[in-house]
Amino acid sequence: MSGRSKGMHRDERITAIAAMFDCAPALAAQVEPSMQAVSFAHKAVLAHQGDSSEHCWLVIGGTVHIQVNGIDGQRVQLAYHGPGEFFGAYPEPATHRADMVAHGAVDLLRIRCTELAALAHSQPALAAGLARRLARQLDLSLDRMAAQTTLSAPGRIHAELLRLADADYRIVPAPQITALALNANTARETASRAVSALERRGIVERSERGLTILAPRMLRDMIY
Repeated sequence: MSGRSKGMHRDERITAIAAMFDCAPALAAQVEPSMQAVSFAHKAVLAHQGDSSEHCWLVIGGTVHIQVNGIDGQRVQLAYHGPGEFFGAYPEPATHRADMVAHGAVDLLRIRCTELAALAHSQPALAAGLARRLARQLDLSLDRMAAQTTLSAPGRIHAELLRLADADYRIVPAPQITALALNANTARETASRAVSALERRGIVERSERGLTILAPRMLRDMIY
């Protein structure tokens, strides 16, 4: 496992911790010394399947893909974690069940799982915030699983585009087709055809700056 310390100021770390745990800045300041800000470049492997897992990771920016090799030798994505999500060991050290791979530049806060467990035990407000965060993350994971089970492959691509878009229905930079395919658990060719079809119908528009969803209502209606 490798990573470089990120130049995040202490005030920024405290703000991020307070937001992640839904706690007061004063409590976040007590937690901050136990956390290390690190970043990884695109495609960097944070940990391999079978490695010892002693840390809990909080995603500040970017996406971490959780991948394994399938029985046919192809890479299979089990899940992914984006900003505001936790992954790793908790409350005790464990073993990584899959590879953790950075997709794009990834910024994280890292803490030993035993330290986080001790802090949660001694600080009820921190424990409550952690429980709320993990409950929201479980809901999100179940939504993703339901989408993979009940939606068609193009429908999952359409849902993923809406998930990635900001309030103005823009995705900057434009999503890579390979990443779309992995996040929707489908083939790259399927994702490419789905996006091209949306462009032909004028539902999305790609440019050098990014991708814009021009007809979000139509795109939502195509999620099935």
